[in-house]
Amino acid sequence: MCAAALLVAVAVAPAQADAVGADPAAEALAPGLRGAGWAVKETGREGAAEVRFRGLAAVSRSTAWLAGSKGRVLRTGDGGRSWRDVSPPGAVAEGLELRDIEAFDARRAVALSIGEGEASRILRTEDGGATWTEAFRNPDPRAFYDCLTFFDPRHGLAVSDPVDGRFRLLATDDGGRSWRVLPDSGMPQALPGEAGFAASGQCLTASGPRDVWLATGGGPVARVLHSADRGLTWRAADSTVPAGDPARGVFALAFRDRTTGLAAGGDYRTGQASPRAAARSADAGGTWSQAVTPPPAYRSGAAWYPYGRGTALAVGPTGTDVTTDAGRTWRPLDAGSFDTVDCAADGGCWAAGEKGRVARLERR
Repeated sequence: MCAAALLVAVAVAPAQADAVGADPAAEALAPGLRGAGWAVKETGREGAAEVRFRGLAAVSRSTAWLAGSKGRVLRTGDGGRSWRDVSPPGAVAEGLELRDIEAFDARRAVALSIGEGEASRILRTEDGGATWTEAFRNPDPRAFYDCLTFFDPRHGLAVSDPVDGRFRLLATDDGGRSWRVLPDSGMPQALPGEAGFAASGQCLTASGPRDVWLATGGGPVARVLHSADRGLTWRAADSTVPAGDPARGVFALAFRDRTTGLAAGGDYRTGQASPRAAARSADAGGTWSQAVTPPPAYRSGAAWYPYGRGTALAVGPTGTDVTTDAGRTWRPLDAGSFDTVDCAADGGCWAAGEKGRVARLERR
């Protein structure tokens, strides 16, 4: 069973406190977040509490998209005060696992469903979710797509677990309308047991017009692969995040620019220790350094906060952590459960996860 599939049945700790700004010491550590906290939003959509939202796209403080289990997609345009159910009818009918969504604005979005063979699909909307088009359906039973990312509104990639010993990449240059399999001659051989994690839509991330990074786990070493030519050729680097087990590795990557990056992960199994759950790179992922003070537990999502060059957030089932020194040290900010986090250029940060939970970072 691939690493991504193992995530389907994981149980997590119940949600706890949501106030980021409750700890004065934490406020002092995060100038860009001082006085802010996660404000949980009620979606008001029937059945949303039974959905786990691992796909999240923060367009702005007012607009965000969610994608989750049972084929559900929600969208808000008013900062989370109200939500529209814009789920693709076919995805709901088939109960697809939507694990990633990339949105360009309030009308255009691309969503990925995961699974073996035809369960892996890419859907696209141009009218705010009123209608959806299936842009790709995986014909290969050996492939299992985990994540997607976009360099700009036209160019993007999606990644599958290894097929014939190498990670497989799809590419689009028309905004997700059509996809093609890239040649794998520039992709290093996968390690035994190595795969990607479909935990937060962040196992594949791009920064700038051509650079993209791929996170792995499940093998003897958790690696980060980097391409500077939109996925044609790749170089692999060992991270410091523990691996050696199908449940361990790097689950999320976030790059502030083409050189400065963060890796978050650990062991997703409840109760298992994750002593080195974060790493950082200052050379485009060529080398990785262990965080001096890492998050205290497994973290599945990470995002840079746009106001403050060293400030970023990491989330997981047991809480949220913040760094203000580009990943060297992390401090807990919140104990609520989230799977993924994303920040827009205007400072709008959103988080989502189990039991339909979604929140926006707000001033108290």
